[in-house]
Amino acid sequence: MNIILLSGGSGKRLWPLSNDVRSKQFIKIFKNEDGDYESMVQRVYNKIKKVDKDATITIATSKSQISAIHNQLGTDVGISVEPCRRDTFPAIALATAYLVDVLGVSADEPVVVCPVDPYVNDDYFEAIKKLSDQAAKGEANLVLMGIEPTYPSEKYGYIIPEDKNDTSKVLSFKEKPTVEVAKEYISKGALWNGGVFAYKLKYVLNKAHELIDFEDYNDLFDKYGTLEKISFDYAVVEKEDKIQVQRFGGEWKDLGTWNTLTEAMTENVVGKGVMNEKCSGVHILNELNVPVIAMGLTDVVISASPEGILVSDKEQSSYIKPYVDGIDQQIMFAEKSWGRYQVMDVEPEAMTIKVVLNPGHSMNYHSHKNRDEVWVVLAGEGRSVVDGMEQNIKAGDVVTMSAGCRHTVFADTELKLIEVQLGKDITVEDKKKFVLE
Repeated sequence: MNIILLSGGSGKRLWPLSNDVRSKQFIKIFKNEDGDYESMVQRVYNKIKKVDKDATITIATSKSQISAIHNQLGTDVGISVEPCRRDTFPAIALATAYLVDVLGVSADEPVVVCPVDPYVNDDYFEAIKKLSDQAAKGEANLVLMGIEPTYPSEKYGYIIPEDKNDTSKVLSFKEKPTVEVAKEYISKGALWNGGVFAYKLKYVLNKAHELIDFEDYNDLFDKYGTLEKISFDYAVVEKEDKIQVQRFGGEWKDLGTWNTLTEAMTENVVGKGVMNEKCSGVHILNELNVPVIAMGLTDVVISASPEGILVSDKEQSSYIKPYVDGIDQQIMFAEKSWGRYQVMDVEPEAMTIKVVLNPGHSMNYHSHKNRDEVWVVLAGEGRSVVDGMEQNIKAGDVVTMSAGCRHTVFADTELKLIEVQLGKDITVEDKKKFVLE
């Protein structure tokens, strides 16, 4: 089975746990079978592998998410990287070409495209496999998953099927309606359009060649910045006559807001948090190493991270985005392919950062023109390299680096250190990378 997972957006409606570096799909708030916390992308990836251990999973995403994907899923997962944002049709066309031209998948094979961030159970992934099998039959050029509505929603588009069979021909699509119109659609058997669909790879490749002048994946990648921004629905789905829909009646939730996310949580408190017996419908999600106490609250979400603190009525939390857009803030936390970091303190000419490197990983070999740095090792063992000189380091050791010197650190075990940056011009642009010989 071939799967393309669409992983985009910054998820600002889930601030402060999500930001421009860490999108909502990377927040670890769901407990897996082992009792460990996992993110949406880990949950979806692992459940696909449970249904089909040989599934080829490709994540279509932006450059800013690559480090987080590698951090959470490892380096073996396939990634189709958008050089810039160009909406869903170019992204899906690029990922389709990646499967055929880079991974060598036959253009006659089917692929399922789905978002990376819905909250679903095992039956959803079985349904995805059925969707792939249906697309392989070639009865239709596109096979959509239609979710049976649980209420008349204004948030979703609707699919109007020909009948109420498990697999039906699609008669039409309806835009997001009012509640009253949604009730009318549902009475006639309409289904939510959850953005899940399957096709044979050659179908979308042919569509892409009709709309874009390109030779292969590499050529399409090089031209990507010149492509028109256009959605897959508008470019393909709405113009296709040979299209089917398969019904899905299991649990499906779009976790785009704090309101919907907390509905899917199995715990009311993640991290350090306490609430008294007068609280009702309260959720605390705390990434800070200080306790949060809630008293006498109803239907409130409290979320704390290095980025900030949110205290909101759950319904009102859906309207947070313009307020987040208005905040001029520095990214205080990020997951990288080698580990993670958290900004602890910022002064006019100094910044203090806690860095955690995963075993077997290292930073880039680099230098800074305008700042000195000091590493204080808190825990673990590793090796530092400063201007080509390597030395073993352990808890309690201090490594100093003057501006201009080249440096890196390797983690033999999980390595925790405090990095202090000192200088009049501390910016992310002040970094030059080198190859360590």
